Amino acid sequence: MLKKYLPKLKLTNCMMIAVGNVILAFGLYQIHARTHVTEGGVLGMTLLLKQWFDISPAYSGFVMDLICYAIGLKTLGKDFLGYSVVASFIFSLTYRICEFFPPLWPELYQAPAAAALLGALFVGVGVGISVRAGGATGGDDALAMSLAKITKKEIQWMYLITDLAVLALSLTYIPLNRIVWSLVTVVLSGQIIGRFQKMGRQQNTEVSGTAESKRE
Repeated sequence: MLKKYLPKLKLTNCMMIAVGNVILAFGLYQIHARTHVTEGGVLGMTLLLKQWFDISPAYSGFVMDLICYAIGLKTLGKDFLGYSVVASFIFSLTYRICEFFPPLWPELYQAPAAAALLGALFVGVGVGISVRAGGATGGDDALAMSLAKITKKEIQWMYLITDLAVLALSLTYIPLNRIVWSLVTVVLSGQIIGRFQKMGRQQNTEVSGTAESKRE
């Protein structure tokens, strides 16, 4: 009876999600949190809460993720929720471990353009790997995936809508010139994530086509 309510998780997907979240947490700690070139969505909110109330993203991110996962559960299903819980746990654990180490590239604070590009790469690749494996690395990913599925729009535009709201709030502690670079990060990372999602859809289509051919 209980078995039908449990998600069916694949080990390979869990491993992909783990890799993606290690990349994401490392980039968020070493680049975004250190350079004030922030992210949008839940990632940006975790950094905002760190500045406002000194709450570690390792804790605030996990709580906000669970709330957003509950919102996305009906749209995306129990397997998605299972993968996303794995993602949140790996992210929080990795970020907490990173907090015990000093910054690797303190000079990036003086180079916001480089920080924006590197930050977009870490976030885009980390989240993209997780999204392609069927899970979300954070609540904003769950929200964006749900909105994309409901509206039939590309996921990168759903990210942009939620990200802009968080970037506006981030003006309370980040200068306008760095918010501009943050916008660059948000747009680039969203495009990278969208590319990973398209690759996943194309791969699934090819696999389905191959299976149909074999049945014929």
